[in-house]
Amino acid sequence: MKLVVAITGASGSPYAQRLLAALAETDHHVDVVLSPHAAEVAAAETGPLVLPERFPVHPDNTMQVPFVSGSSKYDAMAIVPCSMGTLGRIAHGFSDSTITRAADVFLKEKRKLLLVPREMPWNLVHARNVVTLIEAGALILPASPSYYGKPQSVEEVVDTVVARILDHLGVAHALSHRWKESPAKE
Repeated sequence: MKLVVAITGASGSPYAQRLLAALAETDHHVDVVLSPHAAEVAAAETGPLVLPERFPVHPDNTMQVPFVSGSSKYDAMAIVPCSMGTLGRIAHGFSDSTITRAADVFLKEKRKLLLVPREMPWNLVHARNVVTLIEAGALILPASPSYYGKPQSVEEVVDTVVARILDHLGVAHALSHRWKESPAKE
């Protein structure tokens, strides 16, 4: 599978870090795009962003990447975390960066587009932008952890969100257990 993972400067960089670590354990092709503030926010939240060496990393100011064109065959894109500014630009068709152009392409080509906002609370503009994107075919996965598995660490809480992202990307994993099933095995 060919995937794009975009990381914006929104709070929630542990979700991006765990997603990349999980994807690094697979054979999938993953392109990473970093917004100008992604590394800065990650450093403030958890330390330097660690990017798997085999994943090509792109800045958010280039159109010289294949996934910004509908003629390229990519399967899915996840924006983790997705700032409400990025979400709003995508909702209104402002393709002014690599991330927003790629998201526009995924929507127009009817490919999987997952946006993972962590922001709360939402204002009415946020809610309307989310509805616009759902109507356009995007999947909104708010970074809302689950607790029925009784997570014992921050990492296990983060894994409950990353597990759902991986599920919707179609990537097998054993990050957390499912409702009424045995716990995931290491």
